[in-house]
Amino acid sequence: MLRSMTGFGAGRARVGDEEFSVELRSLNHKFCEVKTRLPRELSVLEPSMAKQIKDRLARGSVELLVKRQTATASGTVPVVDVALAREYARAFRELAEALSSSVPISWEQVATQPGVVKLEEKGMDVEAATQAVQEALGQALKALEQMRQVEGEAIYADLDARLKLIEGWSREVAALAPKAVDVYRQRLSERVAELARGVAVDPQRLAQEVALFAERTDIAEEVTRLASHLEQFRALMASSEPAGRRMDFLVQEMHREVNTTGSKSQHAEISARVVSMKAEVERIREQVQNVE
Repeated sequence: MLRSMTGFGAGRARVGDEEFSVELRSLNHKFCEVKTRLPRELSVLEPSMAKQIKDRLARGSVELLVKRQTATASGTVPVVDVALAREYARAFRELAEALSSSVPISWEQVATQPGVVKLEEKGMDVEAATQAVQEALGQALKALEQMRQVEGEAIYADLDARLKLIEGWSREVAALAPKAVDVYRQRLSERVAELARGVAVDPQRLAQEVALFAERTDIAEEVTRLASHLEQFRALMASSEPAGRRMDFLVQEMHREVNTTGSKSQHAEISARVVSMKAEVERIREQVQNVE
């Protein structure tokens, strides 16, 4: 079954008082390209996470975003420099002795001095965080694949409808082709008779002209190849393997056969169907750009 290249998936996992979230967004791309945005402490996971995504997805430009949320809004915690606090306390005592002051030193005085209390990023248990991120990534990948699958089903239905239209017009073109030769034979005979004005016309010569016309406008080969391309295209649609690139190639071949049919034919009804087939092939080409 077909899968789209566009989709979104998200996952979350907790470790202690921290939560890690993973978001995946994918868009169309010729190959599988992964762009990552991870917290600095988890940057070592970038290669392995990109590989996991590429192992699951064949094509698409995928953006991976990992967020870390802690219990505090800013993600920082206060840290006390005890050694510095002791030095401030010692300095205050020396100053009090020097000034013969009996006012006691309070811990509030020491705590408010520069550098005693600082805000720092909370430390991370990398091993536990890695497990949480891997769990969240698994959830996100599953959700992304499900969304790509649902969109793929919609693409399948659209392509199936358009293929049926082309198949129907192709059969009509094949049926009209012999009639085009008969129409040409009749028109040529009438025209020659009009110009000859009673002069005998060599029927063999007329037959040769009709035969040359039939050879120039013979579209049997194009119709057969188009039918083969349509059959192969349907087989790719039913395949469980990613087939977007091969489908794109087949669409080019389908366009070539339809275009050649239009170039060869001089029958109005065939030309009208060729125009319709070209339009549908172009719509198929646009839709195939979304297929993995």
